[in-house]
Amino acid sequence: MDYKRIVKEQENVKEQENAKEQENAKEQDTMKGRENAKEQDSMKEQENAREQDTMKMQSMEERPGAAEERIVMRHVSKYYGKKQALKNVSLTIDKGMFGLLGRNGAGKTTLMKILATLHGKQSGSVTVCGIPIEEAKAVREIIGYLPQDFSMYPSMTVREALDYLGVLSEMPKEKRRARIDSLLKKVHLSDERHKKIRSLSGGMKRRLGIAQALLHDPRVLIVDEPTAGLDPEERIRFRNLLCEVAEERIVILSTHIVGDIEAACENLAILNEGEILWQGTLDEILLNAAGKVWRAEISGGELARVKKKYIVTGMLKQGNHMTVRFLSEAPPDIAGAVQDEANCEDAYLYCLYQSGCKVMGGEAAGGEESCF
Repeated sequence: MDYKRIVKEQENVKEQENAKEQENAKEQDTMKGRENAKEQDSMKEQENAREQDTMKMQSMEERPGAAEERIVMRHVSKYYGKKQALKNVSLTIDKGMFGLLGRNGAGKTTLMKILATLHGKQSGSVTVCGIPIEEAKAVREIIGYLPQDFSMYPSMTVREALDYLGVLSEMPKEKRRARIDSLLKKVHLSDERHKKIRSLSGGMKRRLGIAQALLHDPRVLIVDEPTAGLDPEERIRFRNLLCEVAEERIVILSTHIVGDIEAACENLAILNEGEILWQGTLDEILLNAAGKVWRAEISGGELARVKKKYIVTGMLKQGNHMTVRFLSEAPPDIAGAVQDEANCEDAYLYCLYQSGCKVMGGEAAGGEESCF
């Protein structure tokens, strides 16, 4: 009896131990299952992360430099033989309208051609939307360029010329057709689409030049002296067109016409003899000339003396008298002279003078008799 009880107790103990082992095994299996699930989730997250990274890389390959919408030039120099056209130029150009202002021969076209990968540089670095300028093919894919001397096939119609350029750019036919229609509407040439290029006015040809530069939807548009020779109405229309285009991309307007910069650009740089004299906003350069502009009424006989002593920025003849605007850092010795508000032309000439340039707004060039 005792034996049977002892055996039964042992069997009960063994059953309990077995049950406990099974329970432990189940818990281990559950834990293992959870660990496997976690591992699978982790692997899935890693796989998703890799896919996202791959998609990002593909996006970057499709649109190089997408993370950066700016042009950066650092210490760029350019020589033509022994003549130095650009001297240690550093510029940063962000999205929107940027004006490059300077005299004829200042080096503006050289700088534009370097950015368009048409000319090389001797030293320094240039990146266009994150792409080094040495990668010319990639840069050209994101740049539109309207040169100073723009010409197209005179015997072609407006639409034929754009279509031909689209074919050369390997644009698909349907995309080409839609893009050309859209651009002709944007540049107000829809009614002239069937006209021969030789019959277009100067302003129409410049607008056609913008259309061809925008054909492949570039991220950067470079226009070199675009309003030279245009009548006042066409100049205003062209500037307004550039401002519209600049809402979506970087637009660089290179010109020697101060009025174009004042009317269209918030940011600008002044280039003279290959050197950057100024870079900043329009408001900043106007502030730099504040208090330096004066206005006075003088007789015709006084004009020669005023021009010899001051940089004259404007004259208006009224009978035997005239009103003159001029620059002076100190109160001038002209009766009745009053300070006047600086405009962009005043600020430009004052910047040239500050930088040591010879300024011939009147006859003053900083000599002993000059007010400066």
